[in-house]
Amino acid sequence: MSGKTLLGFDFGTKSIGVAVGQQLTGTARPLAAIKARDGVPDWNLLEKLLKEWQPDLVVVGLPLNMDGTEQPLTARARKFANRIHGRFGVAVELQDERLSTVEARAGLFETGGYRALTKGNVDSGSAVIIVESWLDHH
Repeated sequence: MSGKTLLGFDFGTKSIGVAVGQQLTGTARPLAAIKARDGVPDWNLLEKLLKEWQPDLVVVGLPLNMDGTEQPLTARARKFANRIHGRFGVAVELQDERLSTVEARAGLFETGGYRALTKGNVDSGSAVIIVESWLDHH
């Protein structure tokens, strides 16, 4: 899968972070987060992202407790991943996202201070970490 494009999502009930990554470089960069209503995104906006980036794979962060057990948001993230696959027919994989938000906050603060810590920036920063974590393991 070298040189392939990945689109990553950090699922949330109010905001869904988005990142695009390249397997060739092993890196990802943040895109604008998508607003969600109780976990439901604007599917038309999601479709536009998929058409624009034409990813070979979509990676959705899987929120787990620190001990690896599932939490209420875990099932909702799985459902989101399944809906992307079902609606758009793209390959979707789940990636453990433990501590991605903590890491994203630290990185954003380091480069931009408190002003960089907006909800959308943190969510899309988490999506970058999710994609890069997937790339590191594949």
